[in-house]
Amino acid sequence: MASVTFALPDNVKAEMKRLSWINWSELARLEILEKLKQEQEIEEFRRIVSKSKLTEKQAQKLAEEVNRSLAKRYEKLKKRRGT
Repeated sequence: MASVTFALPDNVKAEMKRLSWINWSELARLEILEKLKQEQEIEEFRRIVSKSKLTEKQAQKLAEEVNRSLAKRYEKLKKRRGT
């Protein structure tokens, strides 16, 4: 597995140290994976839409489905973070 290093302001590092029970590496890894998944889904959506000849009504229905899916994902992330 590859390693990634990045710089943080001193005050952020101090706050992370104060919250030492949080596995920051794991949290960052999970968030990066989630962002990559989202971007892949967006790319797939754009690929499909670029070939589509949807009516306005069909596009609205699709948008509603996407919104519901995003809301579910947001709720899942909130639960994972405990907020």
